[in-house]
Amino acid sequence: MKKLVFASVLALGSLTAVTAAAPVLHDGIMDVVLQEEYTEISADEVPQAVKDALAADYPNATLDKASVNESQEYKLEITIDGTAAVLYASEDGEWIQK
Repeated sequence: MKKLVFASVLALGSLTAVTAAAPVLHDGIMDVVLQEEYTEISADEVPQAVKDALAADYPNATLDKASVNESQEYKLEITIDGTAAVLYASEDGEWIQK
């Protein structure tokens, strides 16, 4: 009986030691993620370099919607064989990973 009580106390004591986490101290700096603002534009307003890159790299793609931000980065919402996708490109037609 003493062994059972001792084992129970030991088990409970070890669980509380595991769950007692050390406090997390912050240095007062917060990470802020800003959502980029894109303004919708017509397909005619997309630079020719971006159109050429789209035609060369995604020949079966249909441009559904185009938008641009202040940094002149273009967000292209396309459809490829019935599947929707979003691409980002610089005004020079270089693809951007986001």
